[in-house]
Amino acid sequence: MTSPTGHPPRAPRDLLRDPPRDTTLRTAHTGRHPHTDRATLGELHVSAFKSHRGTRLGLGPVTLLTGGSGSGKTAALEACGVLARLGAGATLEEAFAPVPGGVAACVPQRAKPDAAGRRGVRLGCTVRGPLGDVRLDVAVQAEPELRIVGERLTGAGHTLLATALRDPRRDRVQASWHTGPAPVTRAPLPDDRLGTALLPLRIGGRTDGEQLVLAAAEQAVLALRSVYPCDPHPALMRAATAVPIGGEQLTPDSRNLPAVLRRVRDECSLRHAALVDALRGGCAGPVHDLTTEEYGDGLVRAVLLREPGRRSTPVETLGDGELRYLALALVLLTGPGVLAVDPASEVLPARQVLTVLADGLDRSLDARQARELVALSGRMGARGHIRVLGSVGDPSLAEAECATAVPLPQRRERTGPQGEGAKAEE
Repeated sequence: MTSPTGHPPRAPRDLLRDPPRDTTLRTAHTGRHPHTDRATLGELHVSAFKSHRGTRLGLGPVTLLTGGSGSGKTAALEACGVLARLGAGATLEEAFAPVPGGVAACVPQRAKPDAAGRRGVRLGCTVRGPLGDVRLDVAVQAEPELRIVGERLTGAGHTLLATALRDPRRDRVQASWHTGPAPVTRAPLPDDRLGTALLPLRIGGRTDGEQLVLAAAEQAVLALRSVYPCDPHPALMRAATAVPIGGEQLTPDSRNLPAVLRRVRDECSLRHAALVDALRGGCAGPVHDLTTEEYGDGLVRAVLLREPGRRSTPVETLGDGELRYLALALVLLTGPGVLAVDPASEVLPARQVLTVLADGLDRSLDARQARELVALSGRMGARGHIRVLGSVGDPSLAEAECATAVPLPQRRERTGPQGEGAKAEE
């Protein structure tokens, strides 16, 4: 693809460089894959983010990151969360806000600024779907001001979108996208949002080339919008002993669990029965049923029914491990309609694959609960509607037959020439 001047569209040089080979992590899922009718995250590229430099993670239906403290497990999941929020249309500030310390904490500490004092992060992903592999790479300048300075979308043997910062005085990047045999189309795009997510609003699909760009952008955005970061907080779940009925989509911290349990019990008896069966493997003592009790002021609480004739157990009195197990099992057994995730109304629910991000999947869980939860992840992943990308403290969990183990080595921050991989060039 060439521009009217005969030269390929310009993109940041750092963005175009391949990751350093000695820091590339490849798994059994890294490489070329056949086409699939569902858009899924196949690889995560953490090129420059916190302690990561040139990291490339191959993702399977259940991918478990292992490694000691400081190996970058949480950072990899945070990078995926940032990319997912950008894909859902968030601004840069919104995308980095959930990361402790914001974007400033994501810049590799020893990355040297360029002559203009600029430093930043680089991240991306490969999405597998009907078009085959579609790769998205983004360069974000964090200092001296937050902005996207380069983005590239490639697929089907073409560079489908390339953006670059031409004039630092403007809050725009110059975008060029593929139109087919004719020269590329150029237009400015805002520098605080992902250009790929904006393409469906800017391209009419008048040529075969534009239709290809739209299909690739929609494949990438669909996979990113289907990411659900999940980290149940037992303290917050206990603080909300009884929650209001209404808006029953499970929040990432699971503080509104009782209202969601009520909805699942009323709307889907099969999922409710599967959840109760899963609880028998993760809760101490007998489990007969899981129900909810409503109060006259519009509140609901969750109750675990023991054997007939025995007293019931309010869910908020369960241990931390049991509460996290219950919430995570509910996530695995439901889907976008029940979870607080952006549903893709433009595709059939059967074609949307939810990717659950679970940092510390086995946190507060005993060995039996952790094994049961990984096994449940494998069973649901085998159905093709849900995938899990998580980190575990116990590396033996990643040895499960259903899991793809990704051991992360202990990292020492290093910098290449001029802060390799951290600065975002024009």
